[in-house]
Amino acid sequence: MHPQKKAMFWINIAGGAAVLGSYVLGLSSSAGGAAALWGGVPPELRSLYAAGMLFAALGYFVFTYYLLLRLDPVAARVGRRFGFGVFNWIYAAILVPSALWMPLTRMMVDQPGAGLWFAIRAVLAVVALAAVSLVAALLTVRPKGAKWPHRMAVIGSILFTAHTGVLDALIWPALFRG
Repeated sequence: MHPQKKAMFWINIAGGAAVLGSYVLGLSSSAGGAAALWGGVPPELRSLYAAGMLFAALGYFVFTYYLLLRLDPVAARVGRRFGFGVFNWIYAAILVPSALWMPLTRMMVDQPGAGLWFAIRAVLAVVALAAVSLVAALLTVRPKGAKWPHRMAVIGSILFTAHTGVLDALIWPALFRG
């Protein structure tokens, strides 16, 4: 396996474990349980979030499949400027702040503060911007390889971006404190 793809694999293993671990710890600790993490998000919207998470996760697996198994890291150029390694930076920019969101939100529920609220908004914004960067990188990567895997990766990245950029970074913060 190419070294950049090995790096991507391990970024996903370590980052994914950190994200899932943060959720396990965050959901099992503190007062109010999981319901407190919704803040002011009305119950009617929570089903939209569940569907959004499902489609975002599916999209994540689709674009990761494309990048790990269908794209040639030696030939790949993103926007004529970057090589395959840019995808590793994007994954890190998605996974590291994603692992921080739950602990920060749990701390905000337990002891609210302006600094924590800023940190929460910052990690959500970084994930959203990284997701937008992923869409842009997938749209500009050359050569794309087979048509359908590339198209599915783009669609998957758009689904992921819709969730992280709209539901997580814009709507949840507006309603959490509302």
